[in-house]
Amino acid sequence: MPLAKSRHCLHYREVNGPERQDGNGFQTVAQKPTKIGEGAPGAPDDPNAAEDNRSPTPGAQPPSDARDVELTEPHRVAAGLPAVIQSLKFTLRETGLTRGLGAWTKVNKKDGFDCQSCAWPSPDEQRNAFEFCESGAKALASEATKKQITPQFFREHSIAELQKQSDYWLEQQGRLVHPVIKLSGATHYEPIQWKEVFALLANELNALPSPHAATFYTSGRTSNEAAFLYQLFVRQFGTNNLPDCSNMCHESSGAALNESIGIGKGCVKLEDFEKCDAIFIIGQNPGTNHPRMLTTLERAKKNGAKIVAINPLPEPGLMEVVNPNPQEYDNVLNYPLKMLFNRSTHLSDLWLPVQINGDMAAMRGIMKEMGAEEERASGSVFDHNFIEQYTTGFAQFIEHLRGTRWDDILAGSGLTRAQIRAAAEIAMRSKRIICCWAMGLTQHKNAVATIQEVMNFLLLGG
Repeated sequence: MPLAKSRHCLHYREVNGPERQDGNGFQTVAQKPTKIGEGAPGAPDDPNAAEDNRSPTPGAQPPSDARDVELTEPHRVAAGLPAVIQSLKFTLRETGLTRGLGAWTKVNKKDGFDCQSCAWPSPDEQRNAFEFCESGAKALASEATKKQITPQFFREHSIAELQKQSDYWLEQQGRLVHPVIKLSGATHYEPIQWKEVFALLANELNALPSPHAATFYTSGRTSNEAAFLYQLFVRQFGTNNLPDCSNMCHESSGAALNESIGIGKGCVKLEDFEKCDAIFIIGQNPGTNHPRMLTTLERAKKNGAKIVAINPLPEPGLMEVVNPNPQEYDNVLNYPLKMLFNRSTHLSDLWLPVQINGDMAAMRGIMKEMGAEEERASGSVFDHNFIEQYTTGFAQFIEHLRGTRWDDILAGSGLTRAQIRAAAEIAMRSKRIICCWAMGLTQHKNAVATIQEVMNFLLLGG
């Protein structure tokens, strides 16, 4: 819903070409690459061939280790019985059955704790007995592991040795149970007492010229309770410099949305997915990064929603899923059949294999097709009442849209005209559209401009 008495701005950018001011004084931002694959790093034949491009700081990046890497056929279906087996396997290994299953019943529950594996929301009301996914089970097993890293571990392993290990290996060693410190010139981490830790931190902070000279970063894996106490400490110290992982991941989203609609957050609730007509998933791999979203997408499909996946890779989670949660089945007899025989629910109605950073061009092409249809039958595509009442810059935007060449759109997106037309047809048949995006959009230099193009697409339909 629009903000009361607000005016949303339609922004327009060049699909390609140098950054400049256009004739109307609007800032235009370059969209690169304009050629398929341009600007994207290619995979070297030799796994060590790219060492020169790695961070010059020793240990700042995990080591290149392709010894156990195998090239296999991609999976066709996400989740299902393999997800259950892997969840149990990790839980048994790290926590034990009783302790692990007990924790399972508390994940994402109102009387429990939030899962640390992703930020996908939980239903406000009814929640399943097991409200988590395979990734969540693995994250919980890692957090609740019985393995401990004691000072003896650091006496046996030098810093240089630890730098040669992968992130996965380091994770598998267990949880830190004693503070350690790296002294100047030392080759090993050394144990330190908590009293000394607090004194060291206090001395460093008190030596600053101002509390604002410090930045206090928090991870998404920090518990709500710990984060609450942390921010109390920081504010009492005298600053509000409290960035967290949401700034790293979605600062561009906040900047784009603030300029477009006046609020830096999404305006969709979880329940809206079950009522929408179409879902555009852009630069996002839900099956890998937040698999609980697949349940939401499956529910939307059952209610008739069309799903468009805009992603360079045909990730299985975007295509088909076997829901491993028995509570999601109307007929419980279907559960063992689907699980045992891998009978999946088809998710995406259309997959657009854009080139890397080709999302802005793809969205521009979809809107150009919509604009052409609107010119043939005025009022059949765009919501003019909404546009006139709640937006600014529409006339200039449409003029710019008409002036964008199809050659630039196709080269910038890596798509065909037919693929773009298919996505536009889904959009034109849908009134209630949800657009979802993640790091595939937010981590580009032109992320703000691309996200604003997504917002233009939504604003045109009201």
